[in-house]
Amino acid sequence: MTASQPANDIRICDKCRHVRVKTLVSKLQKLVPGTEVKVACKSYCGPCQRSAFVFINGRYVTAPTEDEVVEKASKYVK
Repeated sequence: MTASQPANDIRICDKCRHVRVKTLVSKLQKLVPGTEVKVACKSYCGPCQRSAFVFINGRYVTAPTEDEVVEKASKYVK
């Protein structure tokens, strides 16, 4: 990463029932190499119980599956 590239802020919830943390982190790191994916409860329990989600650069992105949420999140990568 160069100094001119802004860092991506990517967070996922370790309590989300619609993703496997280990595989989601791996997919997000492939999407944005070198970015730290923060894993902790995001207090987003309503949507988190209904679908997979990723918090990326200030936006909550939701989708029915892990793969779909990664695809949708890719639009918000800096």
